[in-house]
Amino acid sequence: MRVSLEDFEASCLQCQRCDLAKERQHVVVSRGNPSARLMVVGEAPGADEDAQGRPFVGRSGRLLDACLADVGLDQTDDTYICNLIKCRPPGNRRPTPAELKACRPWLDRQILEVNPEILLLLGATATATLLECRTPISRLRGQWTEWQGRYVMPSFHPSYLLRNPSRDSGKPRSLFMADLANVKHALNGVVSGLTQDSSDP
Repeated sequence: MRVSLEDFEASCLQCQRCDLAKERQHVVVSRGNPSARLMVVGEAPGADEDAQGRPFVGRSGRLLDACLADVGLDQTDDTYICNLIKCRPPGNRRPTPAELKACRPWLDRQILEVNPEILLLLGATATATLLECRTPISRLRGQWTEWQGRYVMPSFHPSYLLRNPSRDSGKPRSLFMADLANVKHALNGVVSGLTQDSSDP
């Protein structure tokens, strides 16, 4: 598995499938443990990620790491962290449908190579793209579903928590922490409230 994952990363670094390749500083593939049972999937690299070549290293990433640590998950050992797309959209805009389509084969292969038991999807774009559904993230978050034989937990993106910093009960930060706690329980073999693949008719 390790050799094929290294081949995947080397191929990904040479990608020219869309126009984002013209302006990028780095292709942002992953960070964390490629043998982790938990894969965390965000939307796209930002300016810090583009500069460093690693996902979730800016303010959102620091918050993500802190939240993972609060529930007893180590961002180096317990997680493999990546994004839907591997190059930064200009101005940190949302990826276009064409960009998501161009990069989707990389994500699909990444999931196959890492072979995680659990996918934690951060934000509306990651959730809608992977699950191919139009249900709002506010309704999907915190609900286990199954996708291609894997447990999936949709939740908020850390950037949303930065814009809504309250730690009060019922606020996005506390809901996100509850979702992470559910993920930790699932890694310990406890998954409750599981539904089937989420998709609108």
